[in-house]
Amino acid sequence: MSFERVCSLNDIPEPGSLRVELDDVDIAVVRFEGGVYAIEDLCSHAEVPLSEGDVEEFHGAPTIECWLHGSCFDLRTGEPTNLPATEPVSVYPVRVEGEDVYVDVSVDDSLPAMRAAN
Repeated sequence: MSFERVCSLNDIPEPGSLRVELDDVDIAVVRFEGGVYAIEDLCSHAEVPLSEGDVEEFHGAPTIECWLHGSCFDLRTGEPTNLPATEPVSVYPVRVEGEDVYVDVSVDDSLPAMRAAN
């Protein structure tokens, strides 16, 4: 694993997200109810930045909503929780040390990758 510092915890609204680029990957770093998540910053349905959408609970899951068509993505798995999106987006491991937030884009922690490992 190769974690790299992407921002300070204070740079991310609670709840909310911050768009960062790491190794040519656009990432939405998201805070919600004390958790910090890193998710691909590109809706799989409409190719718009997820970091511009609302962060909220949807059917019990922490999600980020695509502002264009309303699809929500589970911040833990990248899976869409409602239509029109049907394809997941990548999620990445996050580590918080003090006020520093680190993300590892060399590992895709999304649900499909976890299924393949089991």
